[in-house]
Amino acid sequence: MATANPAMNESVYRRAGYADSPANVMTINGAAMKTLALVAILLIAGSFTWDQVMKANVGAQAGGLTITPTTAGLLAVGVLGGLVTCFVTVFFPRVSPISAPLYAAFEGLFLGAISAIFEMRYHGIVTQAVGLTIGTLAVMLLVYATGIIRATEKVVIGIVAATGAIFLVYIATWVLGMFGVGIPFIHGSGPIGIIFSLVVVVIAALNLILDFDFIERGAEAGAPKYMEWYGGFALLVTLVWLYLEILRLLSKLNRR
Repeated sequence: MATANPAMNESVYRRAGYADSPANVMTINGAAMKTLALVAILLIAGSFTWDQVMKANVGAQAGGLTITPTTAGLLAVGVLGGLVTCFVTVFFPRVSPISAPLYAAFEGLFLGAISAIFEMRYHGIVTQAVGLTIGTLAVMLLVYATGIIRATEKVVIGIVAATGAIFLVYIATWVLGMFGVGIPFIHGSGPIGIIFSLVVVVIAALNLILDFDFIERGAEAGAPKYMEWYGGFALLVTLVWLYLEILRLLSKLNRR
C-alpha cells in the first residue's frame, strides 16, 4: 500500500527486508523515540537561526525586517541540505541513522529562520503554530489508536489523491511565479485563500494516519532496527509540512 508521503512508500520496507535477529527488529516504541530525537535535533538547530534573525532585528520597526548574509546563507544551506538528505534517505534507507539526524538539523536551520521571520511580522504566531501542530499530532494519534480512522484502501487512495492535487497546485504556483503569473485567491488572505489553507492543513493531518499505520506495519513485518530512524524521518517530513501549513494559515488570518 502506497502512502501520500514518498518517504513511507511500502517498497522501502521491501528493499529493507527482514531483521537478522529478534534483537534487531524495528519496534513502534523505538520509532517513537527516534522521532523524539529528531525533533530535538530540529529544535536545537532551529534555535540557532531563530536567534540569528532576532539579534539582527533588535529594535526594528514593523515592516523593517533585516535578513543578514549569514542568515540567508543558513537558510540556503537548510533548504538544499534538507532536500539532499531527504532524497538520500528515501533511496538509501540503510543510511537513515546518519541521514535522518542530518535532515532534522538542516530542516531546523530552515524552520528556525522562517519561524523568526513570521514572528517578527505577527507576534505570537509561532507559539500558536507549534501548539496547534502538537495538538493535531496528539488528536490524530488518538484517532488512530482508537480505530476511529483506519488506513483502509479507500482512505489511502483519497488522501494520496488529495495530497497529489495539492502538490500539483504548488508546482504550478512555482512555475507560473517564474513568469510573474500568480494563481489568484488561494494564496491570499481572503475567504478562498483561508479555506484553501484549511483544506491543506486537514490533508497534512490525515497523512499522519498513514504514517502511523506504516510504522506499525513495518514493526509487525519484522523490519530491521535501523528502520526506526527511517520511520522517525518519514513522520518528521509530515510534521514539518503540517507546521508550515498551519503557519501559513495563521499568517493569512493575521493579515485579515
